[in-house]
Amino acid sequence: MSLGRPVPTGLAVALLAVALVPAALSVASPTFGWFALAVDVAVLALCAVDFLRAPREGDVTVTRVVEPILSSGTRNPVHLALARHDTGTSPLRVEVRDEPPLVVASHHHRQSVVLPPRGAPSEPAPRMTYFVTPPSRGDARFGDVHLRLPGPLGLCARQVRVKAEQAVKIYPDLTALSREALSLARTSDAPSERTLRRRAAEGREFESLREYRPGDDYRHIDWKASARHANTLVRTWQPERHQPMLLLLDCGRHMAGKVRGRRKLDHAVDAALRLARVGLDAGDVVGVMSFASDVLTYLPPRKGHEHLRLITESLYRAEAALEESDYGRAYDFAFARQTRRTLVVLFTDLVDPDASAGLLTRTLALRPRHLPVVASLLDEDVRDAATRVPDAAQDAYARQAATRLEAEFRRTATTLRDAGALVVRAPAQGFGAAALNVYLDVKSRGLL
Repeated sequence: MSLGRPVPTGLAVALLAVALVPAALSVASPTFGWFALAVDVAVLALCAVDFLRAPREGDVTVTRVVEPILSSGTRNPVHLALARHDTGTSPLRVEVRDEPPLVVASHHHRQSVVLPPRGAPSEPAPRMTYFVTPPSRGDARFGDVHLRLPGPLGLCARQVRVKAEQAVKIYPDLTALSREALSLARTSDAPSERTLRRRAAEGREFESLREYRPGDDYRHIDWKASARHANTLVRTWQPERHQPMLLLLDCGRHMAGKVRGRRKLDHAVDAALRLARVGLDAGDVVGVMSFASDVLTYLPPRKGHEHLRLITESLYRAEAALEESDYGRAYDFAFARQTRRTLVVLFTDLVDPDASAGLLTRTLALRPRHLPVVASLLDEDVRDAATRVPDAAQDAYARQAATRLEAEFRRTATTLRDAGALVVRAPAQGFGAAALNVYLDVKSRGLL
């Protein structure tokens, strides 16, 4: 068993500092020097005694409680439960420091916790709580927990390491996947907030009959059913089910840039996962493909909640590669296997004119057989730079570059819309909800 490492406390340092006064006076009289030496030796001896009497490794145990799957881009709680096993009769103040994964932002992972004496009246177990915010997805690992256990004199503490390594997975933001969050998702509307609309289901599949209400379309009255029931009844409709939707995620270099502290690809993965959940809940079949210069992953359109789990598994390790994306290869791979009319949602970036030219050619070729939707993040910093009055030459150059990027996007988006494709552009805060709104609109209007 390791003895740990001795760590002098602030009190010990203060006492040693007091000994500097007679040490300085030793210039006038050697007696002061001997007094300073005696103080130093006494303090060091007491520190040694305090260290030996401090709780040892095993006297305090720690258990980390954290979900095995964390959500990227959100605060995830981490709990450390502590228990005391020594025979001390007074409360023990322990300094606790956890080792969160290096890839996450952590808050308050070092705290002080007071442990009551063993056998004290029953109270809630001492617990330390802090939060981690993973900026991206993937695998991560927590390290050991470090404890600083003070001695009874308060002069020296024993620092020990408690083995607590733990692997976790970081998935896309799962907190946005509940049915309530999807129906009331918040988004921004250029750029003020608005609420994701539950559009009226005006699809083409018959759902049920109900009594006529003022304002109903006369064309929806079912005259035969009304005659049988001696009451005016109208037909209600719902969007068609079992329609295919294919989500394409561009994992090329354009998606490696950061918006609001997270990579564009991370925002796209979150939006794609929310869209997949909505589509599966609506009874549609959903497929997913990620690609860069080549196809990285592909799940053909399927339905059911088990398929949502497979989609989540396939997306949480997606990484942006520093290479050009080959849209043609991705489309050829996908539609060699997909013949039914499909809603194709491509998550990409429309700021590079050369890449946009290739995307335009292949995306427009999907019409009219399929319905393409191109979803692109709005970088608010670029938009603001394009409208900001420059104060210096550097700001003028930035404004010129941002203006050129914005103009290129508008040209590309106009060409896509004129050809019958749909274009989504929203800031990071409302990107997922903006994509959901387009899907709900397509379903309610029966565009598939």
